Amino acid sequence: MNPTEPIAATSGVSRSTRAAAVLRVTSGNFLEQFDFFLFGFYATFISKIFFPSTSEFASLMLTFAVFGAGFLMRPLGAIFLGAYIDKVGRRTGLIVTLSIMASGTVLIACVPGYASIGLLAPALVLLGRLLQGFSAGAELGGVSVYLAEMATPGNKGFYTSWQSASQQVAIVMAAAIGYGLNQWLSAQQIGAWGWRVPFFIGCAIVPFLFMLRRSLQETAAFEARQHHPQAREIFSMLLANWRTVIGGMLLTAMTTTTFYLITVYTPTFGRSVLKLSTADSLMVTLLVAVSNFVWLPIGGAVSDRIGRKPLLLAISVLAIFTAYPALSWLADAPSFARMLIVLLWFSFFFGMYNGAMVAALTEVMPVEVRVAGFSLAFSLATAVFGGFTPAVSTYLIQVTHDKAAPGYWLSFAALCGLCATLGLYRRRASSSASAASSA
Repeated sequence: MNPTEPIAATSGVSRSTRAAAVLRVTSGNFLEQFDFFLFGFYATFISKIFFPSTSEFASLMLTFAVFGAGFLMRPLGAIFLGAYIDKVGRRTGLIVTLSIMASGTVLIACVPGYASIGLLAPALVLLGRLLQGFSAGAELGGVSVYLAEMATPGNKGFYTSWQSASQQVAIVMAAAIGYGLNQWLSAQQIGAWGWRVPFFIGCAIVPFLFMLRRSLQETAAFEARQHHPQAREIFSMLLANWRTVIGGMLLTAMTTTTFYLITVYTPTFGRSVLKLSTADSLMVTLLVAVSNFVWLPIGGAVSDRIGRKPLLLAISVLAIFTAYPALSWLADAPSFARMLIVLLWFSFFFGMYNGAMVAALTEVMPVEVRVAGFSLAFSLATAVFGGFTPAVSTYLIQVTHDKAAPGYWLSFAALCGLCATLGLYRRRASSSASAASSA
């Protein structure tokens, strides 16, 4: 891995408008997570509308497979849209990713059910998920790099943490809408048409999000670069730095797995596995999102003070040794209180780790392919680990008959994060030493 240039600490955005710039750039993240959470939360209803089967398990697995299929498009989006953003600029690229994301959201909200149009219904839902996945492949990287490039000196971790923090606002809003619908509508009404209401709300806020994105300024760090590589150059550099990309994927495995376990999968886990009420599952999810929102900037700020590596290692070790025991304790006597305690513990993992990880990933990527490299690493982790966490968890519980089995998957992801942290920072130290000796 070649030594990377430091990310510029200045930006075209004035200090007095930095908070507004953070809001504008993270607006697309809000839409992405709002819709992704809704798909996971209403998975049981979506499975009956679009994937009818005589087996509830089969229908649910098909739904989660389509949910996961969107994540398989992320690496393609990371490569092609990420290269586009590295070439034309952060502002223009992020408007394009929002456009594609919005198209997928509108499609999923409006598709008639299987009973009306047959196999075309699940095919169109799949297309919507593929569009969302393609867009999301570069969205996270573009937003994270923008925040890193506009950060003030010594606060990069704090600034980049707002990429994920914006997603928690989306989850709180989606969970609150779901809770309200659960109070106002019957289960039959929600299953028939009520589940579409939050998706239509997501469609309604798209124009507002476009307005925010269009007012973004380009980062000074990008404008200051003398050379903006063409797509072929970017692809070549990604190939030359494949070890860094794979290391970044493993580093991100911990955060993507934890996130999708405690947000997207939680409502289904609470209802279908633990047999808790829908209201309890929604309330836990809402409180977990609030907890994430609190811990993320704390994790970023702590990593600014003590360094990324110590925090990443400490949280990885905690997760490896406590994930399964915590879920076993919950499965032994399921209750709202126990579920809340366990998922708040996992929320602490996610917030502290991710707060350090996002900044770390922007720092290890070569500057010329910062968006494409970050996006590809994150997308591969989401495709291989996070995106399929609901499906893997459902499968593990089915074959082991152990309700705590998702803990094995989370511990494995944490082990990947631990190994990646050690490997990436060893390579970075070695590269820095080589550069210093040759200077």
